[in-house]
Amino acid sequence: MKITGIGVEVVSKPKAHAVRDALQLLDRDGHTKVVIETDEGITGVSDTYFGRVASSPAVLAAIITDQLAPAIVGDDPTLIRQVRQKLWRLTDYQGSTGLSLFGISAIDLALWDLLGKSLEVPVWKLLGAQRTSIPTYAMVGWLELDVPGLEAVSTKAMEQGFRGVKMKVGGGPLSEDISRIKAVRAVIGPDAPLMVDANQAFSYSEALRRGRAYSDLGCEWFEEPLPAADTESHIRLADKLDIPIATGENRYGQAQFRDLITGGGVGVVQPDLRRAGGLTDCLEIGLMAAGFGIPYASHGGGAHIHVLAALPNTIYVESGLLPPDGRVELVDGCYPLPLEPGLSSWSH
Repeated sequence: MKITGIGVEVVSKPKAHAVRDALQLLDRDGHTKVVIETDEGITGVSDTYFGRVASSPAVLAAIITDQLAPAIVGDDPTLIRQVRQKLWRLTDYQGSTGLSLFGISAIDLALWDLLGKSLEVPVWKLLGAQRTSIPTYAMVGWLELDVPGLEAVSTKAMEQGFRGVKMKVGGGPLSEDISRIKAVRAVIGPDAPLMVDANQAFSYSEALRRGRAYSDLGCEWFEEPLPAADTESHIRLADKLDIPIATGENRYGQAQFRDLITGGGVGVVQPDLRRAGGLTDCLEIGLMAAGFGIPYASHGGGAHIHVLAALPNTIYVESGLLPPDGRVELVDGCYPLPLEPGLSSWSH
């Protein structure tokens, strides 16, 4: 089987309901869809999401169409790691991180989808899964919501069967965070996991101060307290706090996880499919973390559920609220794995 072509489609439009974290407004619904075609008529598909910057999907499409795709037409699509190596070498001069890696990731995911379809099995079966469902929590506590809004959406998440919820912090003073955390805790109960996410908003000293407060409030983890690239400060902070530091969604490729993990700067590893390098690199990052006894929780859901099914250190898949059409139901707070060939997924 050979790759005969790669098609790219772009969508970029305003989001119906914009959401806010401590650093940014996510007000776009952007997608770059990749379709890999083969001489045997089997196709593989991936969909890269952008929550802001109207031009990003089109810029990514140009990188894929003009640079990455021509380099792999004629290649064997089942040699996924060989394709990865070729594309990393190709983009080295301009930098293989940033949008270059978004493109590599999009192709990687489409190749895994194609492989699953060619063998007529879901990808989690190819990865050697050790579970058939994934524990999940709902990321619902955005900063544009007032306290009654937070209470309402957190209540709905628990009614839908999620194990717990995650909420944003850092949009105001610590006293505001504390009030919002207490309000959510009151509606989800004393035992449900409650995670907090600062989206890289704090300095080291402020992260230390707030992390101690979040720990005293019984939060499950403290996500992205610091700028993602500051490995040394993550290591210092983790040494001072009892609450686990969760991070990784803004790190690019395996190399950016190595020193963070070996230095003890992360308590929950959270790669992002787009930035880490696709399914291949997320799987390998997860296995690296497992070797150090560090749990893995995805950033986002979607195709990530296949990786989570295979890793020995999986603890959660991240999700929004369930779709209103009822096509997805949680069982004991877990997503069931999809049965369709390829990367089809219930998670969103």
